[in-house]
Amino acid sequence: MNKKHLRILLLTMGVVLLILGAVRNEAVSVYTKAVKICLECIGIG
Repeated sequence: MNKKHLRILLLTMGVVLLILGAVRNEAVSVYTKAVKICLECIGIG
């Protein structure tokens, strides 16, 4: 497998995982956790 095929494979895998995460609403979960961590860091939450 040469570099071009490897790049295409990795790009395809990345897109598939991105779509899978969007379908499972993982973005909402990650965003919620990030907000909680930031608020705790500042001392508001």
